Amino acid sequence: MTAAVSPRRRREILDALRRGTVPSNGLDQLAVGLGRFESEIETELGVVAAGGAMFKAVRGDYGSGKTFFARWLGDRAMKRGFAVAEVQINEIDTPLHKLETVYRRSIESLRTASIPPSSLRPILDAWLFTIEDDAATQGVGIDELLERRLAAVATSAPVFPMAIRAYRRMIADGDNDGADGLVAWLGGQPHVAAAVKRRAGIKGDLDHYLALGFLRGLLAVLSDAGNAGLVLILDEVETLQRIRSDARAKALNALRQLVDEVHDGHFPGLYLLITGTPAFFEGRQGIKLLPPLADRLHTDFSRDPRFDNPRAPQLRLTGFDVDRLVELGGRVRELFCSGIESADRVRATADHEFLRRFAEAVAGGLGGKVGIAPRLFLRRLVDVLDVIELNPDFDPYTDYDIAISDAEMSDAEREALSADDIDLDV
Repeated sequence: MTAAVSPRRRREILDALRRGTVPSNGLDQLAVGLGRFESEIETELGVVAAGGAMFKAVRGDYGSGKTFFARWLGDRAMKRGFAVAEVQINEIDTPLHKLETVYRRSIESLRTASIPPSSLRPILDAWLFTIEDDAATQGVGIDELLERRLAAVATSAPVFPMAIRAYRRMIADGDNDGADGLVAWLGGQPHVAAAVKRRAGIKGDLDHYLALGFLRGLLAVLSDAGNAGLVLILDEVETLQRIRSDARAKALNALRQLVDEVHDGHFPGLYLLITGTPAFFEGRQGIKLLPPLADRLHTDFSRDPRFDNPRAPQLRLTGFDVDRLVELGGRVRELFCSGIESADRVRATADHEFLRRFAEAVAGGLGGKVGIAPRLFLRRLVDVLDVIELNPDFDPYTDYDIAISDAEMSDAEREALSADDIDLDV
């Protein structure tokens, strides 16, 4: 087990597992099988913190831990002073071919180790304080220094520094409503009051073409505000395989553009991570539809997974087997026991042998497909640990039913099973 976790974070992790979701914090407590990536991830974060940029793609089947990996990386990055934004790509709410929407969702989820989402305004305020302090030290005007710091941004998105200057004026004038409106506009929100934009001298809303310029502006602000950089996670990009062919072509081109901008050094301080299934990277409806993108992301996975190159553009997650499930269960049990008086009794009841039998039973309830078992295994495990703690006479071997019902499975879990894999209790 890693370092001790606070009671609040322990509660957050266990509550997320009870809901069947990936926790937002403390993922080092649950990281199993990721040790082979740690050294290179730390090196890459160091490159980005020094003003570089990095792109990485993570591939794996459902249940292999892609979302967990992304949040684990984000958690490590926040401990190093990075801001983190996570966007779930889907064809309705956040289509990849509409970068203005991707940017808006990024801002909505933007957080740091000390500031919860959305942290844009606190970051802006910290940055302006730094500008004012530096201007006084250097004996120059605040507006002059502001222009210098945003000069590179102004070439691609001149309205970004205009809005920043107007935001500063509104703060100085005590116009909090106007300042709130401008923060919303800088965050890509539509429908900001026309009067606010008129006072700021700006027009319209953020569009696809300005989105990348605003991302550069955000990176500049984050850097000056004392952050190491930004980890931007685009999760579940494989969903673009299900959209219309014209929109899919635009989405793939937008992804290619992002990758090229990162590699060309136009986004200093950005670590861009995408996650997707093998079908997205190898299938006919994925990146192969755009050969230049496929070429940029090509990675040789013909070797034994033990010898995968962690420096390659793609990382492969191989998923769980029963041994890994048992190891993960042991970590969750220790986390659970760290905050209760009956820890010894819970450990004795849910011992290693119980964890193995429990893991095998959950996997068996899913037709033996261990790869799709982790979420349901953890959800059921926390439930049985709760019952053990609350009921001293409870015997999980005789008093607990592991039957998996259709209702508790996600759509992706159902899709991963065929009709013959499992007899469902409904």
